[in-house]
Amino acid sequence: MVKRKDLQQYAVELLVECFGTFILIVFNEGAIANYKFAQLTSHSILTIYIAIGVGIYTALMAAGSITGAHINPAVSIALMTVGKLKPLQCVFYVLGQVSGAFLGATLVYLVYWSQFNKFDGGLRQITGLNGTGDIFFTMPDVDVPHWNALIDQIVGTALLLIFIVAVEQNFNQMISVGSKAFALIFIVIGINCAFSINAAAALNPARDFGPRLFAGFIYGWNNVFSTNNCYFWIPIIGPILGGIIGVWIYKCYVFIIENYGQFSNIKQINSTEINNTIRKTEDDVSELRQQLTIASD
Repeated sequence: MVKRKDLQQYAVELLVECFGTFILIVFNEGAIANYKFAQLTSHSILTIYIAIGVGIYTALMAAGSITGAHINPAVSIALMTVGKLKPLQCVFYVLGQVSGAFLGATLVYLVYWSQFNKFDGGLRQITGLNGTGDIFFTMPDVDVPHWNALIDQIVGTALLLIFIVAVEQNFNQMISVGSKAFALIFIVIGINCAFSINAAAALNPARDFGPRLFAGFIYGWNNVFSTNNCYFWIPIIGPILGGIIGVWIYKCYVFIIENYGQFSNIKQINSTEINNTIRKTEDDVSELRQQLTIASD
């Protein structure tokens, strides 16, 4: 039975993840819309990656200290598989992320309403010369089959999760707490630079699915889910599989290091953790004894 207090906590976490993902999508899709409508051949796509990085950093500042700012179902589901989130808690995280992405896409559309009309003459099209669907959701490049796009999404998201869990590893002293947000920006930009031509490096099911839901009101529900031979499931399943694979690859990697390697820094950290756990247990036992003594009196 789920306690009311837990549900209340999960609801707050849903709100936080919603807000963080909303911020990310406003920057992400706002940058894509700005790039597309500017129609400048000299306009570098790097500006989109920079905007995504700023969006991630802003989301981390707004939600990082509360939920960790997953802002990505692939991250939440992957961490759930290693016990970092409870299943029901993960559901709330994902619902918050998808709803935040939906709201972010809505705001981008309102902000760029005039530019949409100027670009397509008021006739909304997903693809083609005046197509604008790629502002809201990812599409495969020409002649890239689904299986290839799926592998692309799995690899990119696996690398993202390997980085995330590596940065948070207790014996990793290569980076300070304050630098982690900047490091995350660089890994996301790096993955986008390395793996974007095949399928636009979604990396985030919410970033694709939430805006795609909103796009259904603009282009038609059947159109947004049937376009590109029903491609919609690739940027959902691919990142989720990639996230799970990535986090378990790193978990196995750490298991081998901790159990078969001889590294003083790892032993020192593990020893410190054990001592802290013992100390906390002793304090809890002492406090319990005091409460029993008071109750008996």
